[in-house]
Amino acid sequence: MNINCDLGENVDGLGVELDAQLMPFIDQANIACGFHAGNAWLASKVLDLAAKHSVMIGAHPSYPDRKNFGRKSMRLRSKELIAHLHYQIGGLDALAKGKGLELSYVKPHGALYNDMIVDADLRNTVMRAIASYSNELALMILSTSAYEEHQAEADKVGIKLLAEAFADRCYDDEGYLLSRDHADAVHDEPAMLAQVRQLVEKRSVSTRSGKELFLVVDSVCLHGDNPAAINAIARISEIVHKRLEA
Repeated sequence: MNINCDLGENVDGLGVELDAQLMPFIDQANIACGFHAGNAWLASKVLDLAAKHSVMIGAHPSYPDRKNFGRKSMRLRSKELIAHLHYQIGGLDALAKGKGLELSYVKPHGALYNDMIVDADLRNTVMRAIASYSNELALMILSTSAYEEHQAEADKVGIKLLAEAFADRCYDDEGYLLSRDHADAVHDEPAMLAQVRQLVEKRSVSTRSGKELFLVVDSVCLHGDNPAAINAIARISEIVHKRLEA
């Protein structure tokens, strides 16, 4: 199991400092591509940090929605969305190649990430966008009770999936993330640490109703904009990586 984090989303100096603090503890960096946050210069800095710490790099594209941080659903034609995704992936890919680095995967951001989980047509568009850009890139996708179905869809277009679980988010009984509209959608530090231990030891989470839900998990996500996650990153890394060493 790897640890991934969304990075390059802040344009001020503090944002770069936070990314630098997180980088030694993670395995995969999801780098903002400018459509919800970030910019080329910040992405370049994050790429340098990833290279320094031997962290895998992934593109973190979104709907074209900087106003709402990519958290507003948008209805786009399939060809239009593919163009937006290729533009974002291609920009980060060019920056990476200029530094002798290679992209490994794509993780959609925000509303696009959530929408594609419940909308098969949208999910197919995202998968086709990645396959037509490069079938060497994997798609990081939320691991739910429908993961096997999603894997079969990815197989049809010739891309690999990376199953993702979340350290700091509460789940419903189907494996979907509880909406941030709910007061208990984001875990505090004790609940987050408990969820990481459960993911590592059992490959499961306890849902909001108390049900134990077993998941395929390749990578666990921490949100860099969650202060509890930042404070707990070293402990979470110890839980995940010591288990792997054992």
